[in-house]
Amino acid sequence: MDYTATNSGFRQQPNVRQRNSSIDGSDGSQLFEDTSGAGPAPQTGYSKQQAGPQAAGFPGQSILSDPMSNLAMAYGSSLASQGREMVDKNLDRFIPISKLKYYFAVDTVYVGKKLGLLVFPYMHENWEVSYQQDTPVAPRFDVNAPDLYIPAMGFITYVLVAGLALGTQNRFSPELLGVQASSALVWLIMEVLAVLLSLYLVTVNTDLTTIDLLAFSGYKYVGMIIGVVAGLLFGRPAYYLSLLWCCAAIFVFMIRTLRLKLLSEAAAEGRLVRGARNQLRMYLTMSIAAAQPIFMYWLTYHLVR
Repeated sequence: MDYTATNSGFRQQPNVRQRNSSIDGSDGSQLFEDTSGAGPAPQTGYSKQQAGPQAAGFPGQSILSDPMSNLAMAYGSSLASQGREMVDKNLDRFIPISKLKYYFAVDTVYVGKKLGLLVFPYMHENWEVSYQQDTPVAPRFDVNAPDLYIPAMGFITYVLVAGLALGTQNRFSPELLGVQASSALVWLIMEVLAVLLSLYLVTVNTDLTTIDLLAFSGYKYVGMIIGVVAGLLFGRPAYYLSLLWCCAAIFVFMIRTLRLKLLSEAAAEGRLVRGARNQLRMYLTMSIAAAQPIFMYWLTYHLVR
């Protein structure tokens, strides 16, 4: 260690190890590589990564351009289209989606007139369904045409009113409400199946379909709602009076509607026709109409106390 004299004293001169000196060793055993003298290293990795897509193309491009992959995609799309057509064909066989659109072709005016006809059918004279080129017109153009909008909304409203009635009696529970809804649906299905079986046994040639029977059987929910609401607002006597009125109205409605579908043309026009087959048809019409008040009372009497 050498010292150099200055005006302020002694100054220590440290031993500085020079770069690239022999002390560092030339055998390559240093800890860090000296990069100070070299220029900036080319960024080969980044440049290759950046130029990769332009040089080699998009990775999926070669797959899409492969003839075998194109053939597989075309075959898969054809299988998908065939499967969709098969599902649509089988679904339309059991659930005619195209026909369901007809039964929901309603508007506000039709719904108001139909509800009035269900509650007060006594003054209505013309009960025939209008046709246009052998096709019945949409319900919004003919109040006599059957629809599924009022039965569907009536069923949902009936379940809600039943839940309200059970809640006012401190008997509400989700399980009980589910039982109420499922029982009403099961009774409706059983009623339609019984009518279909009766038509088959009596051998009635009619243009009534299963959806028509479902619509006519679902109209009773309107009277059931009126009866339960009247009972909740004014008590049990109001329930019996309103339900009695609605039962008589639905009985008349069903008689005048179904006689054009089930009885012969002469009997539908009001003329007396004798014969065992016409009597069976008349009894079947009366039975279907009489079953509506029974179901209306059975499904509502326990909701009003």
